[in-house]
Amino acid sequence: MTSSSPHPNSPSPQRFPVVIVGAGPSGLTIGNILRAASVDCLVLETETRAFIEQRPRAGVLEEWAVRGLQDRGLADHLLERAQLHTQCEFRVEGQRHRFSYTELTGHHHFVYPQPLLVTDLLREYADVRGGAVRFGVRDVQLHGLDTDRPAVSYLDPETGRRTLVHCDFVAGCDGARGVTRTVLPQQARIARHDYGIGWLALLAQAPPSSDCVVFGIHPNGFAGHMARSPEVTRYYLECPPGDDPENWSEDRVWAELQERLGAADRPPLTEGRLIEKRVLDMHNYVVEPMVFGRLFLAGDAAHLTAPIAAKGMNLALHDAFLLGDGLVAHLTNGDDRGLDGYSAACLGRVWDYQEFSQWLSEVYHGASSGDAYRAGTTLARLRRLLESPAAASAFAEQYLGKGSAS
Repeated sequence: MTSSSPHPNSPSPQRFPVVIVGAGPSGLTIGNILRAASVDCLVLETETRAFIEQRPRAGVLEEWAVRGLQDRGLADHLLERAQLHTQCEFRVEGQRHRFSYTELTGHHHFVYPQPLLVTDLLREYADVRGGAVRFGVRDVQLHGLDTDRPAVSYLDPETGRRTLVHCDFVAGCDGARGVTRTVLPQQARIARHDYGIGWLALLAQAPPSSDCVVFGIHPNGFAGHMARSPEVTRYYLECPPGDDPENWSEDRVWAELQERLGAADRPPLTEGRLIEKRVLDMHNYVVEPMVFGRLFLAGDAAHLTAPIAAKGMNLALHDAFLLGDGLVAHLTNGDDRGLDGYSAACLGRVWDYQEFSQWLSEVYHGASSGDAYRAGTTLARLRRLLESPAAASAFAEQYLGKGSAS
């Protein structure tokens, strides 16, 4: 495994047992787990603190993920402020079909926007637990990952000088475009799947038009409605991959949302100003294994699940719980079992969620595929889901992440 050599003009190096690259949910959760065990670590983040605390991202959390945060003292604000979601609704051919998954399973979703969770985790890590973090770093480089003396270096945004940090382990939590993905060895296996569609992701300054998540199955394309707060609603519109958001005027957006999410017995959607508009190309990938020498990948650096099933933040937290606990066990007790089994334990749930997202994509997008056969099988799948108790229970378990491999 190759990585760059430290810059010869580096100042006196620092040392932390663990360097975490990326201050998202996985990186900050790992940092908090380490600090709770009095293990020193350093979090490096290329963006500013203000940016990561406001960056729009996912908001759906499964019960086991919230329980994991709660067990680690990281869920106080979440439990006070999160919305509980107990059902969803499919709208097809102008008709509404309620699906009450809490009645089937006794479990529910929490809706808590990722920026709020990141803010909570960062305050706990940096302000309460005294964790070290550097914002705005540039040109992060990884060194000696295939040795027992790895290091990370970066350009300090204030001095412009390269700082070298020695460590025992590097946690790569910097997403799909981060530096940790650029140093993977040739033997890394990256499985990819492209859905061939895009989603126009929208945030509207408008109150939710339903008391639950709504999925519109329509020949024009999928549409989604997800409450984010009493004043803000997340919407999605299926669109061509690579589409320009500027092709979608506010009038066009609302016309398509009204059409695709319309129901005969419901009033029109409450419209409002669009405060975010971007196109997401729907694709997935999985890196196997998730460990390369002293580099441990977590979250989107290791796997991406398109937002089709709202699984991404949950997978990031699952990785973080396993990696944080494994690092603590190794560094405090010399117990290697958690780190040795980390990749396999993560990938069981990753592949479960990948398969469910692929299945659900066909429900969402088959009707708009232009293929009469796919459209017919999509409606058959949806009828079975809504009419068969066994099919409904199986869907509810997968939708809630209940019973997935861990």
